[in-house]
Amino acid sequence: MQRLLLSLLFVFGLSLSTFSQNIPSPNEFLGYPIGTQFSRHHQVVDYFKAVEKAVPKQMKLEKYGETYERRPLYLAYISSEENIKSLENIRENNLKNAGLLNGTPNNLEVAIVWLSYNVHGNEASSTEASMLTLYKLLTEKQEWLKNTIVIIDPCINPDGRDRYVNWFNETASQPYDIDQQASEHNEPWPGGRPNHYLFDLNRDWAWASQIESASRLKAYNKWMPHIHVDFHEQGINEPYYFAPAAEPFHEIISDFQHNFQTEIGKNHAKYFDKEGWLFFTRERFDLFYPSYGDTYPTYMGAIGMTYEQGGHGRAGLGILNDEGHVLTLVERLTHHTTTGLSTVEIASKNAKRLNDEFGKFFDNSNLKYKSYALSGNSDRIERLKSLLEKHDIAFENATTTKATGYNYTTGKQGSISLNNNSLVVHTNQPKGKMVKVLFEPNAKLTDSLTYDITAWSMPYAYGLDAVASTTKIASTKPTSTTEYQVLQDAYGYVSDWDSMKDAQFLASLLKANFRVRFTEKPFTSNGKSFERGSLIITKGDNAKLDNMLSTLNSIAKKHDKALATINSGFSQRTPDIGSPDIKLINKQKIAMLSGEGTSSLNYGALWHFFEQQLHYPVTSINTDNLSRTNLDKYNILIMPSGYYGRILNEDLMKTLKDWVRSGGKVIAIDAALRSFAGKDGFSLKYKSSENSEESENLTPYADREREYANNLITGAIFKSKIDNTHPMAFGYDNHYFTLKIGSSAYDLLDNGYNVGHISDTKVFSGFAGKNALNNLENTLVFGEERMGSGSFIYMADNPMFRSFWENGKLFLVNAIFFVNNNAFEL
Repeated sequence: MQRLLLSLLFVFGLSLSTFSQNIPSPNEFLGYPIGTQFSRHHQVVDYFKAVEKAVPKQMKLEKYGETYERRPLYLAYISSEENIKSLENIRENNLKNAGLLNGTPNNLEVAIVWLSYNVHGNEASSTEASMLTLYKLLTEKQEWLKNTIVIIDPCINPDGRDRYVNWFNETASQPYDIDQQASEHNEPWPGGRPNHYLFDLNRDWAWASQIESASRLKAYNKWMPHIHVDFHEQGINEPYYFAPAAEPFHEIISDFQHNFQTEIGKNHAKYFDKEGWLFFTRERFDLFYPSYGDTYPTYMGAIGMTYEQGGHGRAGLGILNDEGHVLTLVERLTHHTTTGLSTVEIASKNAKRLNDEFGKFFDNSNLKYKSYALSGNSDRIERLKSLLEKHDIAFENATTTKATGYNYTTGKQGSISLNNNSLVVHTNQPKGKMVKVLFEPNAKLTDSLTYDITAWSMPYAYGLDAVASTTKIASTKPTSTTEYQVLQDAYGYVSDWDSMKDAQFLASLLKANFRVRFTEKPFTSNGKSFERGSLIITKGDNAKLDNMLSTLNSIAKKHDKALATINSGFSQRTPDIGSPDIKLINKQKIAMLSGEGTSSLNYGALWHFFEQQLHYPVTSINTDNLSRTNLDKYNILIMPSGYYGRILNEDLMKTLKDWVRSGGKVIAIDAALRSFAGKDGFSLKYKSSENSEESENLTPYADREREYANNLITGAIFKSKIDNTHPMAFGYDNHYFTLKIGSSAYDLLDNGYNVGHISDTKVFSGFAGKNALNNLENTLVFGEERMGSGSFIYMADNPMFRSFWENGKLFLVNAIFFVNNNAFEL
């Protein structure tokens, strides 16, 4: 009998020690068969802890952060006892192989596979699969772990997952209802997909605006795996998608990365074919936009892949799809478990090869541009440095006064002036390929049919002058900054105005009850010139404020703001400080629409902006309650991108107009402009198409999708003209590079201020179809339309998109505090 048991254990790849440790199965631990219920996040964490306790020599659980709602984020490291003992040595060897640590690597025969689950909270089958994958690796697939370290993140987005799971558990029928029209298959706004601030975390890898992303990057860059898989779900009528990915592939992707995806896909297909499961490859999901869970790892040398299971938030525990198949959670998690294990298997079989090719990826000698030099606003440079630090990308300061190369502002060869604070980023560093991806002027696009935006270049996003040079630009490591200079007693103090640091400084002053002014005209005092928008804090305005000077010093030091001192209200060049052109800033009370009709993503970006960036209060008003809301309690109403036709009926539109006439301001963003375009009383109008030639409807069926791309703008960058004498554009140059994420276009305002507009339809970066371009000339980017004492402010292009277009954020702050300023307290 004992011999028979030993034989069976050998056949199933188990050892007596592992068998005897009695690892709990998910079914045993949860108390229900996995997939018959949705597990809450804390149950998943508890299961991983229980497995670690059962096999501490083969598994290490590490907390790497917390979400905004204080849920823990964990990574599990699973391997053989020998590898777990040598975990730190294996990690360091891997970084040496990439050139990220000094020294010669040894024993490069262990593959590192990172499996990420549930980045979208309502794509919930994958977290269930993470538990089953963990169990099977440690009980059935021990052989693969001899030369493989598997890193499992069981839930990237716990806040979104629990939002979905809690809603489903309180909504679903018992037993579940497979009817697509049942409540349990139709989530309410905002759904479980995003995180706490309603960000799509699968588009935040490169920008790391969210705490989950920033925490994960610290761990990811500490390890730099050879393979990374992001587990997702798609519509209920699509079966399963796995690699290889679709075109376009970014040009830095190596032949090995491309081809190995195919090897992995064929291994998956072997298992799916055996069971008769449907799947597809090489469609829809490309490798271009850098902020995905497949592209970011790819640009960091890994085999980055997305796996998509049919289901999504609609599927619940089971749903009857359009093909008459009842798709269950059990089925969905089984498919994800299969591809996860198959990935580990193929990695184990190719461990040495993965290490060798991984090391080769970090040879950057063939990159065209050797350096990117950026000059301009020091605060914006500091914010860009902070982003680079999140990715462990090295940067230096220029030691030359000029750099020549591709000039981002002109779109052709030229030069820019540099100083000691100018930023230089070289590509002859291990992460040089990621540098290219983030900074290249215009990424090479092999196919216009892409899954996301096609432009994101950092110099444009941060509003900096830049050149891309084919020769290395002289530079040195950054030096420490100067210490804050304490302010002395004076008539007043002036702060410049051209960055988000200035906006945060203003917000802190207002919250501390300072009375702050801004100038609508340039002036000179104490021999120094100050531009439009400069903030002025006078002793007289704040005479009633206790400890005014010490409090001002404290706030200025916190924000690292150097203030200029003025000794008199009499200016050397007018206006004087008491001029009507130097206005008192109102401590604005801001309302913002949320709920049905609003874009949850745009609302979330704004919500995050006010709470985590500007640090200024905002009151969210659900659209269902807008008709009952007393708008007189607010100075400003922000309408995020959305579709408000259901809400803005005739009576509510009249109420809104009357409120604006009495001094209120509406800030409408992106699709929210549709609520006013062409409506009675508004000069905002859609741009009529200039494609007047009628064409016969003879495009072949197979070519319709590609033909339609001629009407699209998929995240392209254009140079707009800016009227920087208007308060909405204070702090900006006379041009601004805008990111257009759609083809909607609006005529210039007949009655109002065209603060920003596109006159030249040259595409500086990204894809725009020819028909869309033809309709873009002389169209509105930013505008203000007065109505009575108030204003409607139009932001046709969304400066808050995914929170990474740093250079656009000041337009919103200006719109709030400077435009049509009514200095009164409610």
